[in-house]
Amino acid sequence: MSTLEVLPDQSWRRVLCVVAHPDDMEYGASAAVATWTDRGIEVGYLLLTSGEAGMQRDPAEVGPLRAAEQRAACDTVGVTSLTILDHPDGMLVPGLELRRDIAREVRRFKPDAVITANFDLEAYGGFNQADHRAAGLAAVDGVRDADNPWVFRELAETEGLPKWHTRWILIAGHPDATHGVPVDEDAVAKSVASLQCHQAYLADLPGHPDPAEFIPEILADGGNAMGADHAVLFQAHDLGPGLNG
Repeated sequence: MSTLEVLPDQSWRRVLCVVAHPDDMEYGASAAVATWTDRGIEVGYLLLTSGEAGMQRDPAEVGPLRAAEQRAACDTVGVTSLTILDHPDGMLVPGLELRRDIAREVRRFKPDAVITANFDLEAYGGFNQADHRAAGLAAVDGVRDADNPWVFRELAETEGLPKWHTRWILIAGHPDATHGVPVDEDAVAKSVASLQCHQAYLADLPGHPDPAEFIPEILADGGNAMGADHAVLFQAHDLGPGLNG
């Protein structure tokens, strides 16, 4: 019997995904993205770095290469809005500058939900990568900053971006999931294909398994938790209805 709730996304119009690197959304969560965009929900990606320190070659070459691979991955799942910031890969700091950049994009994009990746110290079978931890913490803070007119006042006063209330924060890859999005075979295939778009990056990781081998398995495990064939699971936090102008 299913113990997880289906995410109440029927009325959503926009979802913003805030992650540290190119490829961070492609480890299963992109199946939910494909499902949403197929339903007409607009999904945007905000990458806090270009992932330039993630390969064994010159970062000046890697950044543009990984951006191109991410653009292809976005196209695969119907994402048209891709923003890549220039914070240094491997050295993200969840401070005011990063929070401001996230709050700016939240106010600009006006999402109903913001997705970030698991930012626990221990995750994915070991210690979580430093940027993942910084990105997730800053994403949560940035969502709340975006809803506070007295934080980063310049966003409204100088940039014309009034406060915005995001109702849901979703944490992908969290072991204590609360909700899920059932996905069909087409979304599973698109999720696999989206990770395969990161061809050069994956080739630089010795022993990385074929996406077609493990992505469907992750999504099938999610489906088992929901009584479905496949699903993407999230730890979901409902911030309430709020007020938006």
